[in-house]
Amino acid sequence: MRLDKFLKVSRIIKRRTLAKEVCDGGRVKINGNIAKAGSIVKPGDIIEIGFGERQSRYEILKVEENVRADKAKDLYREL
Repeated sequence: MRLDKFLKVSRIIKRRTLAKEVCDGGRVKINGNIAKAGSIVKPGDIIEIGFGERQSRYEILKVEENVRADKAKDLYREL
């Protein structure tokens, strides 16, 4: 699955256009490497996102096309 779509489906970032902007701005890393919006993610990958001063890290547990809002947190684990 594309990185920008995963961020939206998992609700880490609420809108896909915003997820794309954050990725293309160089503020997202997958396994320590800067990632573009089209980068492919898979279970076990570590995503790091920089929001201003705040750094967030997540481990991808599952990749699914569509999930309900209450099940979105099951797709990742915050580190």
